[in-house]
Amino acid sequence: MNNPLNETHAPELRSWVASANQVGCDFPIQNLPFGRFRPAGSGEAFRIGVAIGDQVLDLQAAGLIDTDDMSIVMAKGPAERLALRAAISAGLAEGSCQQSAWAKALHAQADVALGLPCEIGDYTDFYTSIHHATTIGKQLRPDNPLLPNYQWVPIGYHGRASSIVPSGSVLHRPNGQTKMPEQDTPSLGPSRRLDYELELGVLIARPNALGEPIAMADAEDHVFGLALFNDWSARDLQAWEYQPLGPFLSKNFASTLSPWVVTLDALAPFRAPFHRPEGHPQPLNYLDAPANRAQGAIDIELEVWLQTAQMRAAGQAGERLSSANYLDAYWTVAQLVAHHTVNGCNLRAGDLFGSGTLSGPQPEQGGSLMELSAGGKRPLTLSNGETRAWLEDGDTVILRGYCQREGFRRIGFGECRGTVLPAARSV
Repeated sequence: MNNPLNETHAPELRSWVASANQVGCDFPIQNLPFGRFRPAGSGEAFRIGVAIGDQVLDLQAAGLIDTDDMSIVMAKGPAERLALRAAISAGLAEGSCQQSAWAKALHAQADVALGLPCEIGDYTDFYTSIHHATTIGKQLRPDNPLLPNYQWVPIGYHGRASSIVPSGSVLHRPNGQTKMPEQDTPSLGPSRRLDYELELGVLIARPNALGEPIAMADAEDHVFGLALFNDWSARDLQAWEYQPLGPFLSKNFASTLSPWVVTLDALAPFRAPFHRPEGHPQPLNYLDAPANRAQGAIDIELEVWLQTAQMRAAGQAGERLSSANYLDAYWTVAQLVAHHTVNGCNLRAGDLFGSGTLSGPQPEQGGSLMELSAGGKRPLTLSNGETRAWLEDGDTVILRGYCQREGFRRIGFGECRGTVLPAARSV
Protein backbone atom coordinates (compact mmCIF):
# COMPACT_ATOMS: atom_id res chain seq x y z
CA MET A 1 0.00 0.00 0.00
CA ASN A 2 1.80 3.03 -1.30
CA ASN A 3 -0.23 6.03 -0.17
CA PRO A 4 2.20 7.99 2.00
CA LEU A 5 1.54 11.33 3.59
CA ASN A 6 3.36 14.16 1.84
CA GLU A 7 3.26 17.91 1.31
CA THR A 8 -0.03 17.69 -0.64
CA HIS A 9 -1.83 16.75 2.59
CA ALA A 10 -0.49 19.63 4.72
CA PRO A 11 -3.47 21.23 6.50
CA GLU A 12 -1.96 24.72 6.17
CA LEU A 13 -1.79 24.44 2.38
CA ARG A 14 -4.04 27.02 0.69
CA SER A 15 -5.05 27.62 -2.92
CA TRP A 16 -5.22 30.77 -5.02
CA VAL A 17 -8.73 29.53 -5.91
CA ALA A 18 -10.43 31.30 -3.02
CA SER A 19 -13.48 29.01 -2.78
CA ALA A 20 -11.20 26.05 -2.03
CA ASN A 21 -10.15 27.67 1.25
CA GLN A 22 -13.66 27.99 2.69
CA VAL A 23 -14.44 25.97 5.80
CA GLY A 24 -16.52 22.91 4.96
CA CYS A 25 -15.60 22.93 1.27
CA ASP A 26 -15.66 19.42 -0.20
CA PHE A 27 -12.84 20.17 -2.62
CA PRO A 28 -9.94 21.94 -0.90
CA ILE A 29 -6.46 21.70 -2.39
CA GLN A 30 -5.79 18.66 -0.19
CA ASN A 31 -8.44 16.67 -2.12
CA LEU A 32 -8.09 17.15 -5.92
CA PRO A 33 -10.59 14.52 -7.12
CA PHE A 34 -10.71 13.57 -10.81
CA GLY A 35 -13.76 13.65 -13.08
CA ARG A 36 -14.98 14.47 -16.57
CA PHE A 37 -16.82 17.62 -17.65
CA ARG A 38 -17.96 19.69 -20.61
CA PRO A 39 -19.72 23.04 -20.99
CA ALA A 40 -23.35 22.71 -19.91
CA GLY A 41 -25.73 22.23 -22.81
CA SER A 42 -22.97 21.42 -25.28
CA GLY A 43 -22.37 18.24 -27.20
CA GLU A 44 -18.62 18.52 -26.83
CA ALA A 45 -16.49 15.58 -25.84
CA PHE A 46 -15.88 15.22 -22.12
CA ARG A 47 -12.59 16.58 -20.82
CA ILE A 48 -10.66 15.44 -17.75
CA GLY A 49 -10.71 17.83 -14.83
CA VAL A 50 -9.92 18.14 -11.15
CA ALA A 51 -12.34 19.76 -8.72
CA ILE A 52 -10.90 22.68 -6.74
CA GLY A 53 -13.34 24.68 -4.63
CA ASP A 54 -16.34 25.54 -6.82
CA GLN A 55 -14.22 25.29 -9.98
CA VAL A 56 -12.91 22.59 -12.32
CA LEU A 57 -9.35 22.70 -13.64
CA ASP A 58 -9.08 21.42 -17.22
CA LEU A 59 -5.95 19.26 -16.97
CA GLN A 60 -5.21 19.20 -20.69
CA ALA A 61 -5.63 22.97 -21.04
CA ALA A 62 -3.28 23.40 -18.08
CA GLY A 63 -0.65 21.28 -19.84
CA LEU A 64 -0.73 18.50 -17.25
CA ILE A 65 -1.92 15.66 -19.48
CA ASP A 66 -2.12 15.08 -23.23
CA THR A 67 -5.28 12.95 -23.45
CA ASP A 68 -9.02 13.12 -22.78
CA ASP A 69 -9.16 9.35 -22.16
CA MET A 70 -9.50 8.87 -18.41
CA SER A 71 -8.52 5.20 -18.60
CA ILE A 72 -5.05 6.23 -19.79
CA VAL A 73 -4.65 8.54 -16.80
CA MET A 74 -6.00 5.92 -14.41
CA ALA A 75 -3.70 3.19 -15.72
CA LYS A 76 -0.53 5.11 -14.85
CA GLY A 77 1.67 3.58 -12.19
CA PRO A 78 1.58 4.77 -8.57
CA ALA A 79 4.71 6.92 -8.96
CA GLU A 80 3.27 8.71 -12.01
CA ARG A 81 -0.04 9.28 -10.26
CA LEU A 82 1.74 10.74 -7.24
CA ALA A 83 3.80 13.00 -9.50
CA LEU A 84 0.66 14.25 -11.26
CA ARG A 85 -1.03 14.97 -7.93
CA ALA A 86 2.06 16.86 -6.72
CA ALA A 87 2.16 18.95 -9.92
CA ILE A 88 -1.53 19.86 -9.67
CA SER A 89 -1.16 20.74 -6.00
CA ALA A 90 1.91 22.93 -6.57
CA GLY A 91 0.24 24.77 -9.46
CA LEU A 92 -2.94 25.49 -7.48
CA ALA A 93 -1.16 26.54 -4.29
CA GLU A 94 -1.03 30.16 -3.18
CA GLY A 95 1.96 31.92 -4.69
CA SER A 96 2.24 29.51 -7.62
CA CYS A 97 3.77 30.89 -10.79
CA GLN A 98 1.12 28.94 -12.70
CA GLN A 99 -1.76 31.06 -11.43
CA SER A 100 -2.13 33.43 -14.37
CA ALA A 101 -1.88 30.64 -16.96
CA TRP A 102 -4.05 28.11 -15.13
CA ALA A 103 -6.77 30.64 -14.32
CA LYS A 104 -7.69 30.42 -18.03
CA ALA A 105 -8.16 26.65 -17.64
CA LEU A 106 -10.72 26.99 -14.82
CA HIS A 107 -14.45 26.48 -15.31
CA ALA A 108 -17.14 27.17 -12.73
CA GLN A 109 -18.79 23.91 -11.71
CA ALA A 110 -22.14 25.69 -12.03
CA ASP A 111 -21.46 26.17 -15.76
CA VAL A 112 -20.46 22.60 -16.66
CA ALA A 113 -22.12 19.23 -17.08
CA LEU A 114 -20.45 16.41 -15.18
CA GLY A 115 -20.53 12.90 -16.61
CA LEU A 116 -19.40 9.53 -15.37
CA PRO A 117 -15.81 9.89 -14.15
CA CYS A 118 -14.69 7.36 -16.78
CA GLU A 119 -16.07 4.87 -19.24
CA ILE A 120 -17.11 1.94 -17.07
CA GLY A 121 -15.84 -1.40 -18.36
CA ASP A 122 -17.04 -4.22 -16.13
CA TYR A 123 -18.96 -3.87 -12.89
CA THR A 124 -18.92 -6.13 -9.83
CA ASP A 125 -21.06 -5.48 -6.76
CA PHE A 126 -19.87 -6.79 -3.40
CA TYR A 127 -21.56 -7.29 -0.03
CA THR A 128 -19.04 -5.85 2.42
CA SER A 129 -21.22 -4.70 5.34
CA ILE A 130 -21.84 -7.46 7.87
CA HIS A 131 -24.44 -5.23 9.54
CA HIS A 132 -26.42 -4.95 6.31
CA ALA A 133 -26.02 -8.65 5.56
CA THR A 134 -27.22 -9.62 9.04
CA THR A 135 -30.22 -7.27 9.07
CA ILE A 136 -31.39 -8.38 5.63
CA GLY A 137 -30.69 -11.99 6.53
CA LYS A 138 -32.93 -11.73 9.61
CA GLN A 139 -35.79 -10.60 7.39
CA LEU A 140 -35.29 -13.41 4.88
CA ARG A 141 -33.92 -16.20 7.10
CA PRO A 142 -34.75 -15.50 10.79
CA ASP A 143 -33.14 -18.75 11.96
CA ASN A 144 -29.99 -18.40 9.83
CA PRO A 145 -29.43 -14.72 9.01
CA LEU A 146 -25.72 -14.82 8.12
CA LEU A 147 -24.72 -17.56 5.72
CA PRO A 148 -21.57 -19.48 6.76
CA ASN A 149 -19.43 -18.35 3.82
CA TYR A 150 -19.84 -14.64 4.62
CA GLN A 151 -16.95 -14.49 7.11
CA TRP A 152 -14.60 -16.22 4.66
CA VAL A 153 -15.46 -14.99 1.16
CA PRO A 154 -15.96 -11.41 -0.10
CA ILE A 155 -19.38 -12.12 -1.64
CA GLY A 156 -20.08 -10.44 -4.98
CA TYR A 157 -21.95 -10.72 -8.27
CA HIS A 158 -21.32 -9.34 -11.74
CA GLY A 159 -23.65 -6.44 -12.55
CA ARG A 160 -24.61 -4.48 -15.64
CA ALA A 161 -22.23 -1.66 -16.64
CA SER A 162 -24.43 -0.24 -19.41
CA SER A 163 -27.06 1.09 -16.99
CA ILE A 164 -24.62 2.93 -14.70
CA VAL A 165 -25.59 6.60 -15.00
CA PRO A 166 -24.01 9.84 -13.74
CA SER A 167 -25.23 11.77 -10.73
CA GLY A 168 -28.19 13.99 -11.55
CA SER A 169 -29.79 11.46 -13.88
CA VAL A 170 -33.43 10.44 -13.58
CA LEU A 171 -34.53 6.82 -13.66
CA HIS A 172 -37.84 5.18 -14.42
CA ARG A 173 -39.39 2.86 -11.89
CA PRO A 174 -38.59 -0.59 -13.25
CA ASN A 175 -41.12 -3.08 -14.54
CA GLY A 176 -40.66 -6.75 -13.84
CA GLN A 177 -42.14 -9.97 -12.52
CA THR A 178 -43.25 -10.14 -8.93
CA LYS A 179 -45.14 -12.72 -6.91
CA MET A 180 -46.74 -11.89 -3.62
CA PRO A 181 -47.48 -14.70 -1.11
CA GLU A 182 -51.21 -14.35 -1.74
CA GLN A 183 -50.81 -14.74 -5.52
CA ASP A 184 -51.09 -18.08 -7.31
CA THR A 185 -49.06 -16.87 -10.29
CA PRO A 186 -46.55 -14.03 -10.83
CA SER A 187 -47.51 -10.84 -12.63
CA LEU A 188 -45.72 -8.17 -14.65
CA GLY A 189 -45.83 -4.55 -13.54
CA PRO A 190 -43.98 -1.64 -11.92
CA SER A 191 -41.98 -2.35 -8.79
CA ARG A 192 -43.86 -1.38 -5.65
CA ARG A 193 -40.82 -1.75 -3.38
CA LEU A 194 -38.19 0.47 -4.95
CA ASP A 195 -35.16 1.11 -2.75
CA TYR A 196 -31.76 2.80 -2.76
CA GLU A 197 -28.44 1.41 -1.53
CA LEU A 198 -25.72 3.53 0.09
CA GLU A 199 -22.46 2.33 -1.42
CA LEU A 200 -18.98 3.38 -2.42
CA GLY A 201 -17.64 2.72 -5.89
CA VAL A 202 -14.04 1.51 -6.31
CA LEU A 203 -12.48 2.53 -9.65
CA ILE A 204 -9.78 0.21 -10.95
CA ALA A 205 -6.58 1.74 -12.31
CA ARG A 206 -3.80 -0.55 -13.52
CA PRO A 207 -4.90 -3.75 -15.30
CA ASN A 208 -3.58 -7.21 -14.59
CA ALA A 209 -3.04 -9.90 -17.20
CA LEU A 210 -5.47 -12.79 -17.52
CA GLY A 211 -4.30 -15.62 -15.30
CA GLU A 212 -2.17 -13.39 -13.03
CA PRO A 213 -3.68 -12.82 -9.57
CA ILE A 214 -2.98 -9.59 -7.71
CA ALA A 215 -1.41 -10.08 -4.29
CA MET A 216 -2.60 -8.15 -1.25
CA ALA A 217 0.69 -6.26 -1.09
CA ASP A 218 0.08 -4.88 -4.60
CA ALA A 219 -3.71 -4.60 -4.58
CA GLU A 220 -4.06 -0.87 -3.90
CA ASP A 221 -1.59 -0.05 -6.68
CA HIS A 222 -4.38 -1.24 -8.99
CA VAL A 223 -7.00 1.14 -7.51
CA PHE A 224 -7.43 4.74 -8.65
CA GLY A 225 -9.90 5.93 -6.04
CA LEU A 226 -13.40 5.92 -4.57
CA ALA A 227 -16.70 7.57 -5.48
CA LEU A 228 -20.25 7.55 -4.13
CA PHE A 229 -22.52 4.88 -5.59
CA ASN A 230 -26.27 4.19 -5.39
CA ASP A 231 -27.23 0.72 -6.58
CA TRP A 232 -31.01 1.16 -6.89
CA SER A 233 -32.91 -2.02 -6.05
CA ALA A 234 -36.41 -3.32 -6.74
CA ARG A 235 -36.93 -5.45 -3.65
CA ASP A 236 -40.12 -7.16 -4.86
CA LEU A 237 -38.50 -8.18 -8.13
CA GLN A 238 -35.44 -9.30 -6.18
CA ALA A 239 -37.41 -11.54 -3.81
CA TRP A 240 -38.95 -13.47 -6.71
CA GLU A 241 -35.90 -13.82 -8.96
CA TYR A 242 -32.78 -14.02 -6.79
CA GLN A 243 -32.73 -17.78 -6.20
CA PRO A 244 -30.74 -19.61 -7.46
CA LEU A 245 -28.45 -17.27 -9.43
CA GLY A 246 -28.78 -13.95 -7.60
CA PRO A 247 -29.91 -10.44 -8.63
CA PHE A 248 -30.95 -9.77 -12.23
CA LEU A 249 -33.69 -7.32 -13.29
CA SER A 250 -34.02 -6.08 -9.71
CA LYS A 251 -30.60 -4.43 -10.04
CA ASN A 252 -29.68 -3.83 -13.67
CA PHE A 253 -32.18 -1.05 -14.51
CA ALA A 254 -29.98 1.74 -13.07
CA SER A 255 -27.08 2.48 -10.74
CA THR A 256 -25.91 6.04 -10.07
CA LEU A 257 -22.24 7.01 -9.72
CA SER A 258 -21.00 10.37 -8.45
CA PRO A 259 -18.83 12.45 -10.83
CA TRP A 260 -15.71 12.84 -8.68
CA VAL A 261 -13.19 10.11 -7.87
CA VAL A 262 -11.32 10.81 -4.64
CA THR A 263 -7.95 9.14 -5.11
CA LEU A 264 -6.40 6.76 -2.60
CA ASP A 265 -3.54 9.27 -2.38
CA ALA A 266 -5.96 11.96 -1.15
CA LEU A 267 -7.39 9.50 1.39
CA ALA A 268 -4.01 8.73 2.98
CA PRO A 269 -4.64 10.86 6.12
CA PHE A 270 -7.85 8.96 6.86
CA ARG A 271 -6.55 5.41 6.92
CA ALA A 272 -7.16 3.24 9.97
CA PRO A 273 -6.29 -0.26 11.20
CA PHE A 274 -8.43 -3.11 9.88
CA HIS A 275 -9.51 -5.73 12.37
CA ARG A 276 -12.21 -8.34 12.66
CA PRO A 277 -14.74 -8.29 15.52
CA GLU A 278 -13.92 -10.37 18.57
CA GLY A 279 -14.49 -14.07 17.95
CA HIS A 280 -14.63 -13.82 14.16
CA PRO A 281 -12.22 -15.89 12.04
CA GLN A 282 -9.23 -14.16 10.51
CA PRO A 283 -9.08 -14.00 6.70
CA LEU A 284 -7.25 -16.70 4.76
CA ASN A 285 -3.62 -15.92 3.96
CA TYR A 286 -4.28 -14.58 0.46
CA LEU A 287 -6.63 -11.98 2.01
CA ASP A 288 -4.23 -10.93 4.73
CA ALA A 289 -1.21 -8.63 4.80
CA PRO A 290 0.57 -6.57 7.48
CA ALA A 291 -0.19 -3.31 5.66
CA ASN A 292 -3.88 -4.19 5.41
CA ARG A 293 -4.04 -4.87 9.14
CA ALA A 294 -2.20 -1.61 9.88
CA GLN A 295 -4.12 0.75 7.55
CA GLY A 296 -6.52 -1.15 5.31
CA ALA A 297 -9.66 0.59 6.60
CA ILE A 298 -10.69 4.12 5.57
CA ASP A 299 -12.61 6.57 7.78
CA ILE A 300 -15.35 7.91 5.49
CA GLU A 301 -18.58 9.35 6.89
CA LEU A 302 -21.52 8.58 4.61
CA GLU A 303 -25.03 10.03 4.57
CA VAL A 304 -28.35 9.39 2.80
CA TRP A 305 -30.71 12.31 2.19
CA LEU A 306 -34.22 12.21 0.76
CA GLN A 307 -36.01 15.08 -0.99
CA THR A 308 -39.60 14.23 -1.82
CA ALA A 309 -41.55 16.00 -4.55
CA GLN A 310 -43.54 17.78 -1.83
CA MET A 311 -40.32 19.00 -0.19
CA ARG A 312 -38.98 20.19 -3.54
CA ALA A 313 -42.17 22.14 -4.24
CA ALA A 314 -41.87 23.77 -0.82
CA GLY A 315 -38.23 24.75 -1.45
CA GLN A 316 -36.87 22.26 1.10
CA ALA A 317 -33.51 20.66 0.36
CA GLY A 318 -34.55 17.36 1.95
CA GLU A 319 -33.66 15.59 5.16
CA ARG A 320 -31.10 13.07 6.28
CA LEU A 321 -32.40 9.54 6.65
CA SER A 322 -29.27 7.80 7.94
CA SER A 323 -25.51 7.85 8.25
CA ALA A 324 -22.81 5.18 8.35
CA ASN A 325 -19.02 4.90 8.20
CA TYR A 326 -16.84 2.87 5.85
CA LEU A 327 -14.79 1.80 8.89
CA ASP A 328 -17.55 -0.71 9.63
CA ALA A 329 -17.05 -2.62 6.35
CA TYR A 330 -16.15 -6.28 6.83
CA TRP A 331 -13.78 -6.37 3.84
CA THR A 332 -11.26 -3.78 2.66
CA VAL A 333 -10.58 -2.43 -0.83
CA ALA A 334 -7.37 -4.48 -1.07
CA GLN A 335 -9.20 -7.67 -0.12
CA LEU A 336 -11.80 -7.11 -2.83
CA VAL A 337 -9.08 -6.74 -5.49
CA ALA A 338 -7.14 -9.76 -4.25
CA HIS A 339 -10.20 -12.00 -4.10
CA HIS A 340 -11.58 -10.86 -7.47
CA THR A 341 -8.33 -11.85 -9.19
CA VAL A 342 -7.24 -14.91 -7.19
CA ASN A 343 -8.80 -17.15 -9.85
CA GLY A 344 -6.90 -15.32 -12.61
CA CYS A 345 -9.64 -12.85 -13.55
CA ASN A 346 -8.20 -9.85 -15.37
CA LEU A 347 -9.26 -6.34 -14.34
CA ARG A 348 -9.07 -3.33 -16.65
CA ALA A 349 -8.68 0.39 -16.10
CA GLY A 350 -12.17 1.80 -15.61
CA ASP A 351 -13.69 -1.32 -14.08
CA LEU A 352 -15.98 -0.58 -11.14
CA PHE A 353 -16.53 -2.40 -7.86
CA GLY A 354 -19.53 -1.55 -5.70
CA SER A 355 -18.92 -1.94 -1.99
CA GLY A 356 -22.43 -3.23 -1.38
CA THR A 357 -24.79 -1.44 0.98
CA LEU A 358 -22.87 0.19 3.82
CA SER A 359 -24.74 0.11 7.10
CA GLY A 360 -23.67 0.81 10.66
CA PRO A 361 -24.21 -1.36 13.74
CA GLN A 362 -27.24 0.62 14.97
CA PRO A 363 -30.74 0.16 13.50
CA GLU A 364 -30.90 3.83 12.49
CA GLN A 365 -27.69 3.40 10.46
CA GLY A 366 -29.22 1.23 7.76
CA GLY A 367 -28.03 2.01 4.26
CA SER A 368 -31.35 1.15 2.62
CA LEU A 369 -35.07 1.60 3.21
CA MET A 370 -35.41 -2.18 3.48
CA GLU A 371 -33.44 -1.90 6.72
CA LEU A 372 -34.82 1.39 8.02
CA SER A 373 -38.45 0.39 7.46
CA ALA A 374 -38.00 -3.27 8.50
CA GLY A 375 -38.92 -4.50 5.03
CA GLY A 376 -41.77 -2.01 4.75
CA LYS A 377 -43.41 -2.97 8.04
CA ARG A 378 -42.41 0.22 9.91
CA PRO A 379 -42.63 3.21 7.52
CA LEU A 380 -40.50 6.25 8.31
CA THR A 381 -42.28 9.47 9.24
CA LEU A 382 -40.57 12.47 7.64
CA SER A 383 -40.40 15.96 9.14
CA ASN A 384 -43.17 17.27 6.87
CA GLY A 385 -45.55 14.47 7.87
CA GLU A 386 -45.03 12.27 4.82
CA THR A 387 -44.20 8.61 5.33
CA ARG A 388 -41.96 6.27 3.36
CA ALA A 389 -41.67 2.50 3.44
CA TRP A 390 -40.32 2.49 -0.11
CA LEU A 391 -39.43 5.18 -2.65
CA GLU A 392 -42.24 6.98 -4.44
CA ASP A 393 -42.27 8.65 -7.84
CA GLY A 394 -40.71 12.11 -7.63
CA ASP A 395 -38.36 11.20 -4.77
CA THR A 396 -34.75 12.34 -5.08
CA VAL A 397 -32.11 10.35 -3.18
CA ILE A 398 -28.85 12.17 -2.40
CA LEU A 399 -25.73 10.43 -1.09
CA ARG A 400 -22.96 12.47 0.53
CA GLY A 401 -19.59 11.54 1.97
CA TYR A 402 -16.65 13.22 3.66
CA CYS A 403 -13.50 12.53 5.68
CA GLN A 404 -12.32 14.53 8.65
CA ARG A 405 -9.63 13.96 11.23
CA GLU A 406 -7.89 16.25 13.70
CA GLY A 407 -4.71 17.67 12.21
CA PHE A 408 -5.87 17.39 8.59
CA ARG A 409 -8.14 19.30 6.23
CA ARG A 410 -11.65 17.94 5.75
CA ILE A 411 -12.27 16.57 2.24
CA GLY A 412 -15.53 15.53 0.60
CA PHE A 413 -16.95 13.43 -2.21
CA GLY A 414 -19.60 15.85 -3.45
CA GLU A 415 -23.02 14.37 -4.15
CA CYS A 416 -24.55 11.33 -5.82
CA ARG A 417 -28.10 12.33 -6.78
CA GLY A 418 -30.91 10.58 -8.64
CA THR A 419 -34.67 11.12 -9.06
CA VAL A 420 -37.35 8.47 -9.53
CA LEU A 421 -39.82 8.87 -12.41
CA PRO A 422 -42.96 6.78 -13.02
CA ALA A 423 -42.50 3.47 -14.76
CA ALA A 424 -42.25 3.51 -18.52
CA ARG A 425 -45.02 1.75 -20.46
CA SER A 426 -44.68 -1.98 -20.06
CA VAL A 427 -44.65 -4.42 -22.99
